[in-house]
Amino acid sequence: MTPDQHWAGVVDVAEAGGRVDAWLAGHLGGVSRMRVKGLIEAGRVVVGGRVVKAAYRLQEGERVEVSIPPPPRDGLAAEPVALSIVFEDEHVLVVDKPAGMVTHPGAGRPTGTLAAAALAHAPEMAGVGSPRRPGIVHRLDKGTSGLIVLAKTQPAYDALTAQLARRTVTRRYLCLAQGSVRRAQGVIDTAIGRDPRSRVRMAVLKEGKGKRAVTRFQVLERFGAAAGAVSFLECRLETGRTHQIRVHLASLGHPLLGDDTYRGRRAAPAGDPGLTDLIAGLGGVALHAAGLAFAHPTTSAPMEFACPLPDRIGRILSHLRTRTR
Repeated sequence: MTPDQHWAGVVDVAEAGGRVDAWLAGHLGGVSRMRVKGLIEAGRVVVGGRVVKAAYRLQEGERVEVSIPPPPRDGLAAEPVALSIVFEDEHVLVVDKPAGMVTHPGAGRPTGTLAAAALAHAPEMAGVGSPRRPGIVHRLDKGTSGLIVLAKTQPAYDALTAQLARRTVTRRYLCLAQGSVRRAQGVIDTAIGRDPRSRVRMAVLKEGKGKRAVTRFQVLERFGAAAGAVSFLECRLETGRTHQIRVHLASLGHPLLGDDTYRGRRAAPAGDPGLTDLIAGLGGVALHAAGLAFAHPTTSAPMEFACPLPDRIGRILSHLRTRTR
């Protein structure tokens, strides 16, 4: 068995008073702050010979020691990070994922994932689906918050992925987009694929290229006019392509607020510094998976879940409503 990796460092005068989790995130190259949090919660971080909490304030000269377990050769290393669990039984786990957390490991993001946190919570998920993505049935982008279902057993995984393939899973999103969306409701039905001009962007492609993507939308509220307008929408996915809602709305000229990738940073109207600050503090994009419905994988009973808008989006919505009074 590969031994733990041990690391130690000493706090200098300029670093005194800072939190231990932030300090470690800055000193442990390649280890995310989410991963650091998991190490602390597992008792693997010691300061001056004592196990500490994430909020511990460091003092000059203190010695910080960390024991980092190796990842399993063929699977994912569990990371004991607290989850916001909406529902759980022996077959499924429904979680309200925060913005900023990656769903599963990917290029440049090996740790701090929902998959690793779920594996620590339910070790029986190991090997369900795939070794590096245990239990992951569908995904949410890093900057998107909200409901996601994971399978705890292989039969549950097979049943849920089959429902997704049949398009019988309902996924409802709430979002804030730049501009005033003219149609009260509609369907966006296009092909989506990799943007040939960018390694990180997806794009609407010509017929015959990419994969078909279908998004149904309804405008719930509109705020302001012209370049300063913002729309509050509900979107429902019929397919689940990468960045689907973000790409579809951006293709109509309405990128989501906070979405650097698809130009959403330009949504703040001139003369409203309060809105500009709120968008800058989103910690992701203004997109929240607010509703999820599927048939239970073993009983076929209808399962329906909802979670409210997080404060990061709710504050912007409140600001917009106040501004238009």
